[in-house]
Amino acid sequence: MIDELFRQIASRHSALTAVRAWDGELTYHELHRRVDRLAHRLQQAGTAPGAVVGVHLPRSAAAVVGLLAILRSGAAYVALDDRYPPERRDAILRDAAVDLVLTTPSGLPDLPTGCRALPVPDALDDGPAAPSAVRAGPDHLAYLAYTSGSTGRPKGVCVPHRAVVRLVVENGFLPVRDDDVFVQYAPLAFDASTLEVWGPLLNGACLVIPPPGDLSPEEICAYVAAQRATVLWLTAGLFHRAVEAGLDNLRGLRHLLAGGDVLSVPHVNRAVAALPDTVLINGYGPTENTTFSTCHRMTSVVTGSTVPIGQPIHGSTAYVLDDRLGPVDDGQVGELYVGGTGIAHGYLGDPVLTATRFVADPFAVTPGSRMYRTGDLVRRTGGQLEFVGRRDRQVKIRGFRVEPAEAEAVAVGAPGVTDVAVVVQDDTRGSRRLAAFFTGTASVLELRRRLAEVLPSYAVPARVTRLDALPLTANGKVDRTELAGRESHSRPEVSADHRKPATEPELGITQLWEDLMGLDGIGADDDFFELGGHSLLGVQILAELRQAHGVEVSPLSFYLDPTPAGLARTVQAAHQMLEIR
Repeated sequence: MIDELFRQIASRHSALTAVRAWDGELTYHELHRRVDRLAHRLQQAGTAPGAVVGVHLPRSAAAVVGLLAILRSGAAYVALDDRYPPERRDAILRDAAVDLVLTTPSGLPDLPTGCRALPVPDALDDGPAAPSAVRAGPDHLAYLAYTSGSTGRPKGVCVPHRAVVRLVVENGFLPVRDDDVFVQYAPLAFDASTLEVWGPLLNGACLVIPPPGDLSPEEICAYVAAQRATVLWLTAGLFHRAVEAGLDNLRGLRHLLAGGDVLSVPHVNRAVAALPDTVLINGYGPTENTTFSTCHRMTSVVTGSTVPIGQPIHGSTAYVLDDRLGPVDDGQVGELYVGGTGIAHGYLGDPVLTATRFVADPFAVTPGSRMYRTGDLVRRTGGQLEFVGRRDRQVKIRGFRVEPAEAEAVAVGAPGVTDVAVVVQDDTRGSRRLAAFFTGTASVLELRRRLAEVLPSYAVPARVTRLDALPLTANGKVDRTELAGRESHSRPEVSADHRKPATEPELGITQLWEDLMGLDGIGADDDFFELGGHSLLGVQILAELRQAHGVEVSPLSFYLDPTPAGLARTVQAAHQMLEIR
């Protein structure tokens, strides 16, 4: 169904630019031809309708060709993120019964037994272009999206073609024109990419793709201006940082979408004031209902205490219900259930969990309709939905959905760990982080390494602390509220002995880290990631160094020696290169 719609668009807009990326530019006609050739190669390699093909490619024009070719061959795709450690990647490939993985020409080492790599070359101009005709129907699987699971095992959400089409075609919240330019910044494994990729390609617009890797808010905004983009999607955390950095480069946007977590009213109002010609959209929705379930369009300031999550988009339903699945009155808090044509089939290979979370829709006209229990508490006021909080412990960390219980399940299975609690804390910069507290004989470093081996980077707790005993409430349960409120600015246990900064550059970088990470006493040889750093914070550090020292430090150089001393050496080397020039 997606491919059939793309064929129609490609026929009508053959000369228009479909994709403009760091690895090439393709018109709709050229993209269609390359998709045909790769689809033929996939079929020759044994890909059949109903199969699931892995995609391990950076965001690129080649990746777009890969996604379309998989769908054209009648298969579905599952995208793998570089943030996944090998153990998690392999677990996903086995769970989805993946036989073939599209990779870069350099390939992907150490695939599970029975899983093959198919490199996607830079050019696909040679060879036959006549794949066997396959027509996927609305209910056929389009892709699998793996989300955090409380048992420690990621859950595969089965998203059909109709759900993707409902999100991007005549959706009621984002009218797309053929002169629109969408930015794809989200990883393909993150469901925001569903809107970013298929929004333009199924409406005749242009998709622009920045080079792989994390970008600072300033770099994202500069890219938007350079590409004359008109549609941008940012997670709540990135949106807030972009507002703080300045929005002048976003004045050409027709639509700016934000979501994935609670939006700050002051930041929204600053954006509305700074971008008078832009519609700001707060998008809400779980992966199980294909990216967005409700949206709130804003062209004026928010006067309430919260930013509404709006109304159901076209093809969706949203009910606020009590514990007996009865509607609650306006203004009263209830749990949000969403449904409609965007709803997923369920969780791959887990009928029990599927039956628990995807329940019969008692309000639907169509027999057999289902709705998804979000676990989110909301109220309806003046026709708009307002987010109140979570019923369970699920949270968003840097825009990614995370179950603290998943980190607990991994940690409690580590040698030397007897008990563990993972909680959410607010950091010094107004964002959220995970903090793990454990008892046992394991060292902090051993547990941190174990968590990093299994969990994606965004789900690894930023703070890991060993305690003699976990605090308990009066009824004997772990006092997670007390743990969440614990503030610790002390340098955590790291592998390096503490060494005070010995030079001015080391001292300046150490102080920068202490300010951004909310820690005291960081040593010159301390590892950034052992201190709880993550990629987005790393991007900010590099941006601060560029502004302070006037030199460019590549992320690769940072990650090869992620210590204050290592960064100081890199900055000094960059200065020397400038002097030579």
